[in-house]
Amino acid sequence: MSTQSNDTAKIMVIDDSQTIRRTAETLLAREGYQVITAQDGFEALSKVADYQPDLIFIDIMMPRLDGYQACALIKANPKFQSTPVIMLSSKDGLFDRARGRIVGSDEYLTKPFTKDELLGAVRAHVRK
Repeated sequence: MSTQSNDTAKIMVIDDSQTIRRTAETLLAREGYQVITAQDGFEALSKVADYQPDLIFIDIMMPRLDGYQACALIKANPKFQSTPVIMLSSKDGLFDRARGRIVGSDEYLTKPFTKDELLGAVRAHVRK
C-alpha cells in the first residue's frame, strides 16, 4: 500500500446517520483510504465537486435530497459519470435495487453492512 496521499483512493460516504458515517469512515481509513463524509445530498453535491472522490457510498433515505436524486445529479455531470456510486439502504427490495440502477448506481449494499461487504465493494470499483 502506498503512503503517498495522492495515490490514496478518495471514498465519499453520504448518510444522515452519524453512526453509519463514522463506522464506514473508521473501516475505510484503517485500510488507508481517504474518507470524505456528508450528511445529506445537498452537502454531498458541493463536496463531490471539491474533492472528486473515486467512489461514493450514498444512503437512499435522507432529508432534503435523497440518495436517488443525489445519485442522478452526480451521474448527470459528465465529469462524474464514471465515478462508481454504491447505494446504501436498510431496505433490500427488488424495487429499490432497480430504482438505484435507473439513476445510475453501480452497486447496492444493505445496511447494516459488514466490514467485508464495505471493503469488497471498494475493491471491486477502485484501483489503489
